[in-house]
Amino acid sequence: MIVSKRLLAGLACLTALLLSACASGPKSASGPVDPMNVSVSGSVNRDFLQAVDYLQGERYPEAIELLQSVVEREQRLSAPYVNLGIAHFKNGDEKHAEESFLEALRAAPFDPVASNELAVLYRHQGRFDEARKTYSDALALHPDHLPLVKNLGILCDLYLQDVHCALAQFEQYLKYQPDDRKVSIWVADLKRRAN
Repeated sequence: MIVSKRLLAGLACLTALLLSACASGPKSASGPVDPMNVSVSGSVNRDFLQAVDYLQGERYPEAIELLQSVVEREQRLSAPYVNLGIAHFKNGDEKHAEESFLEALRAAPFDPVASNELAVLYRHQGRFDEARKTYSDALALHPDHLPLVKNLGILCDLYLQDVHCALAQFEQYLKYQPDDRKVSIWVADLKRRAN
């Protein structure tokens, strides 16, 4: 997936971080927190935005360094961990990418963006059962999160050879994106193969 698209998905879950940059609060929480009720320091917000700029510019080492600083200061939100994972993955460090995605899910269990990125990593590593479980668990809570729906369809089609699973996912996806010609072609091909 193109970096800018992945970052846009990550940015969607950052809105709370950007809108709540007021006073600093505790650095970590004992359990998941509602990101809409988290206040972060202005410096954390500023550094986070700079790191996003680095990611968009494909300056992954700089993004990693700055995001590590952000997560040291603010561990309650998943978005910085997701972006750190993306930066590690793009920089070729899959071990730290996985650790970052798992930290994002610790902060926000079943965060759809973090779950999607982790499952994409698992798929890339050939860990197909783990990818499928990650997608399925996240979809149970976020059934209309289209990247999860589409990527589970891709996993089922190309990697698991499960035509019926792929067809179900892509048909679900087309309910929300009926003009996606590429996915429409995939559905037609799957229907042909299913028969």
